[in-house]
Amino acid sequence: MTKGAFQVSREIFENEIWSDVVKFRIFFYILGKAVFSQDGIEQAGIHLERGQYLRSLRNLQDDLSYREGRGNAVKKYPLTTIQRKIKSLEKEERITTKSTEYGTLFTVVNYALYQGLDNYKKDSVEQRRNSDGTATEQQRNNNKNDKECSKKEKKDKEKRHKYEICDMTLAELLLSNIRENNPNYKNPNLEKWASDIRLMRERDNRTEDQIEYLIKWTQSHDFWQANILSPSKLREKFDTLIMQVKQERNKTKSNVIQFNREAEDDSYNYGF
Repeated sequence: MTKGAFQVSREIFENEIWSDVVKFRIFFYILGKAVFSQDGIEQAGIHLERGQYLRSLRNLQDDLSYREGRGNAVKKYPLTTIQRKIKSLEKEERITTKSTEYGTLFTVVNYALYQGLDNYKKDSVEQRRNSDGTATEQQRNNNKNDKECSKKEKKDKEKRHKYEICDMTLAELLLSNIRENNPNYKNPNLEKWASDIRLMRERDNRTEDQIEYLIKWTQSHDFWQANILSPSKLREKFDTLIMQVKQERNKTKSNVIQFNREAEDDSYNYGF
């Protein structure tokens, strides 16, 4: 999947996506990494169809890192930025996404059109535009048909855990932090974890930033890193954790004030 070549029309330079560097990089990377084989491949126990790519957002963030400045420092796009651009790509119907316990399953819309050499011939392109409309319009029609789900599909969907991409990202963050402390930590049900994080956001009115902060804080805390080993436990202890964070901040602030006072006394005594 990482070798070989893939095709892109020169028309991309005239497309509005060309002016959005971050969104272009994300789309181009997914397009380039998507499965090319007609038969698809097996990855992490999941069958990936042609035009699909499986990757966690945390790994995607690393993949898209770049170097900048005199020091050639490595920079990364914030996860919130990546999530926002992915949602924009979905809205524009360039890709679709589906969260799995192994990461996000990206599907490039109209992948076959991108990779079909005949589709780049001028006559063929014009004919396709005149007869069928743009590739996006075709996909819109397909999406309308896809929405006519069978009763069985609807029931299966109801059984699945409900969550957003940001919830899965936070679940992956918690898991990676736990495994920094315990590399042998067992594989959890990440979909259940993501669903629990969604409940924190939607029912408890916790923000993504608050959840991310407490994940990092608890997993670097001598006591809490052994006691917060799942989103459900984090949710249960959320208010307690907030109070302790505030207490430690106040204690630190008090120590700083005391240190400054002692420094002022020393300066006075020694004539500095």
